Amino acid sequence: MDPCNIDWNEVWKGTLERELQSNKNVDCSAIWHNKERARRFWKMFQDNNAKTITEKRIKGMKLSSDSRVLDIGSGPGTLAIPIAQQVAHVTAVEPSDGMMSVMKENIEEYGIKNINCVHKDWEAIDVESDLSAPYDVVFASYSLGMKDIRTSVQKMIDASSRYVYLYWFAGETSWDMHSRRLWPFLHGYEYQPAPKCDVLYNVLYSMGIYPNVKVFPFEHVHRYATFEEAVEDFKSYYNVTSSTQETVLRSYLKGILEVDNGNLIQRGWSTRVKMWWEK
Repeated sequence: MDPCNIDWNEVWKGTLERELQSNKNVDCSAIWHNKERARRFWKMFQDNNAKTITEKRIKGMKLSSDSRVLDIGSGPGTLAIPIAQQVAHVTAVEPSDGMMSVMKENIEEYGIKNINCVHKDWEAIDVESDLSAPYDVVFASYSLGMKDIRTSVQKMIDASSRYVYLYWFAGETSWDMHSRRLWPFLHGYEYQPAPKCDVLYNVLYSMGIYPNVKVFPFEHVHRYATFEEAVEDFKSYYNVTSSTQETVLRSYLKGILEVDNGNLIQRGWSTRVKMWWEK
């Protein structure tokens, strides 16, 4: 096959479709409809180490006090809330019910007045009617589970007056590793990971976009007060619905969870990539 003739958007679509089939057609946003899980995600990024990482990500964007910012897949406001405290306006697009609910709670708690929330999937967004474009900075932070990535990126470009930032994954993540080990025992077939940054870069290249690229390691910790809490959380991640599957999951978690200051933790790791360009 001539690599010059590869349709990288179709490669992305095909890989993502196989991942969805592997996950029983549950898209990446669906697990965040649960409000407690969304709240746990927010708390995970409130410890000192995670806050430092968040601060570095924000400092790595071209922001100023008069910037207008679009956050695509904003989750519970992990970036949108601290960014809103530094800029003129933030529009936060988030499809998941749980994440949107927690973000609105956080906006009220922090007294933020300059965030506009749009409860919609990015692929369903109409730039003219749903947003207040253009934005000085448009970014999607680990929220690129979009089937038609080329069209989705073009929409980001259309919404931006200057900068676009994309954050994604390189190589196997700890999530991929655990899923690869568990999937045959839980579901009877091999796990299919999501497309990674190599496909994304080639999609951008085919669009005539030659982004700046930065690669960096990332570590995070899932923290649980009890083993039962951990089991309930990971049941959704691994699509566990039967008692037989739960038995497998419990056995696996007993082997990987660590005790830390009276809590149970699971350490996660990945290599991540930041791609950005100026229009």
